[in-house]
Amino acid sequence: MRQELRSAFNTRQYMLSKDFEIYYYSDVHFHNVDPHRHTYYEFYIFLEGDAALEVDSAQIPLQKGSIALIPPGVTHRSVVLDPDKPYRRFVFWISREYCNRLLAESPDYVYLMQQATAKHRYIFRYTSNGFNLIQSKVLRLLEEIGGNRYGRQPAITLCVNDLILSMNRSVYEDEHPAEGSDDSDLFQNLSTYIEEHLEEDLTLESLAQQFYVSKYYIAHFFKKTLGISVHQYIMKKRLERCRAHIMAGGDISRSYMEYGFKDYSNFYRAFKKEYGMSPKEFREVYTTKVTNRSDNAPEGESAASPFRL
Repeated sequence: MRQELRSAFNTRQYMLSKDFEIYYYSDVHFHNVDPHRHTYYEFYIFLEGDAALEVDSAQIPLQKGSIALIPPGVTHRSVVLDPDKPYRRFVFWISREYCNRLLAESPDYVYLMQQATAKHRYIFRYTSNGFNLIQSKVLRLLEEIGGNRYGRQPAITLCVNDLILSMNRSVYEDEHPAEGSDDSDLFQNLSTYIEEHLEEDLTLESLAQQFYVSKYYIAHFFKKTLGISVHQYIMKKRLERCRAHIMAGGDISRSYMEYGFKDYSNFYRAFKKEYGMSPKEFREVYTTKVTNRSDNAPEGESAASPFRL
């Protein structure tokens, strides 16, 4: 980690800024501070060391991947258990006023604050990927603060808000896994596969083999999600592709063969049932509409180019 981002530790326990302050501390032979309390929220992002968080005289061991959040008015301190080990952490202070402004934008910003304040929950565990993401956002914020690039101040504000939202989002999503997320992924993969293989012999059995799931599960899922069978879904997609092909001037006999219909009679019946007219009638009606639009267009324009410069 870049050494120039590191701050020299100080014992000040009040904010100089009205909104937020953030520090990267790295110490050896750290001297423990006395128990204290703040008028602001303190995020304590633990990186390395043998330490614990003492809250109201109870000690909670810290480990990498942990973020502590201390609300205003709660007595606390960090306690180094082995002073010979490097002790690294990010300390992020944010005022109540700033939190209230974020809350006015969205309650999603303050999920952790609500947990800490209402439920006295002060430690939040993150996955390895989630914690690495948080660490990268802290470093980006520190670099913006220490730099002098164009747009520095708005960039800092964006980084602060992004960091706070990311810390909240990661914990919330881990604790509230999206219901049916696996099913949503399966449906997306199935629909994409069907769209890309309409010319092939698509059956429940072939889809089940492709995605290693039961054909009965696929059948039930489509019926539950869309209200139609897999066969009906595939038929609709094939008909949509044939219709688009005909509208583009393609040959009717080629369109039904290219998109998975085995014979014209099946295609004819399905098309008429879906669109209320035969493929030939549809082509004639569509061609007439296009011709009329073109004839009625002002001189120098065409129906295919409705925009003016």
